Amino acid sequence: MSATAPRTHFFANGLRRALSSRIAATLAYPHGVDRYLEQFAPTFSLNEVRAEVAAIRHQTDDSVTISLRPNGNWQGFRAGQYVRLTVEIDGVRRTRCYSPANSVHATDGLIELTAKAHGGGFVSKFLKQRLSVGTTVGLSQAEGSFALPETRPARVLLISGGSGITPVMAMLRTLTDEGHSGPITFLHYSNAAKDLIYAAELAAIAAKFPNVQLLRGYAEPHQGGELEGLFCRAHLNAVPDFADAESFLCGPPGMMKAVQKLWADEGLTAQLHLEHFSAAAPVVADNANAEGEVRFVRSERLAKNSGATLLDQAESLGLKPESGCRMGICHACTCRKASGRVRDTRTGEISDAGEADIQICVSVPVGTVTLDI
Repeated sequence: MSATAPRTHFFANGLRRALSSRIAATLAYPHGVDRYLEQFAPTFSLNEVRAEVAAIRHQTDDSVTISLRPNGNWQGFRAGQYVRLTVEIDGVRRTRCYSPANSVHATDGLIELTAKAHGGGFVSKFLKQRLSVGTTVGLSQAEGSFALPETRPARVLLISGGSGITPVMAMLRTLTDEGHSGPITFLHYSNAAKDLIYAAELAAIAAKFPNVQLLRGYAEPHQGGELEGLFCRAHLNAVPDFADAESFLCGPPGMMKAVQKLWADEGLTAQLHLEHFSAAAPVVADNANAEGEVRFVRSERLAKNSGATLLDQAESLGLKPESGCRMGICHACTCRKASGRVRDTRTGEISDAGEADIQICVSVPVGTVTLDI
């Protein structure tokens, strides 16, 4: 056989697979191959990541931890990244962002997600109260730049609050699985000891690894933590050489602002890496100053600008554009703006009037806006 034969054989096989997939998709029109085969194998998909719920546990009264077994399309993640989880609730597909909390070196093939069921958390309450083992869910590939760098920092400080513990838990588990020998401080805040997710495991890790320092801060007094009250400069006295550390922060907006300000005051902003799990404040429609119209060209719909986000205005007309987190994190709602200016509710920045991709969940129109929806 000639030297080029193996290569020719490889490309021939690839071509046959591509043609087979295309033929199968054509024969399955209009629903696609996945819609037919999922009746027999729910997690099967030619291209999409799907997963079966393998286990469910409740670490605290208001949280749920889900273990998922993904199909072969899953490409893995870097510790700290997030995925978009899609579940069907009463016939409607809902998508939210969650960070895997497991180590990237886990050998069981599972993805672990933990969510807190907040009062207004529609999807998180479903996950806690109604999700069952064996259910098939949808996943995106891992996304986000909040992640451990490939070259591990010599000194690591992990800071989290509430459900923001999940991405930094993945970092801690990953580093300890790798035998990282540099100092690691895990600083976590919650209201009370009963609210601390992964409490037993964190204590066990700190006891096993002498380079891991665990600092638990509780808002309520007399909870047995190393720290008491909210994050403040005095708490950093318990963190040796924090100025030398690469720091990773995720938690509620108030705590994150306090940490960011202190790092800025110390001239350490470049060493602080952030992941936001919630919007800083709800978007309130400015009805009094709203002007112009919102035009949805593909749907041939038109509405007077109400001052609400473009996602809310689309949904008020009965349209159902894809969306996920509704806070500008997951980018699921990104669509093409054909013309007009919009204001980003997070930064106040106003776009130019030309074509651009925008996130409609955090964009409000400034005058007349035309969208490709």
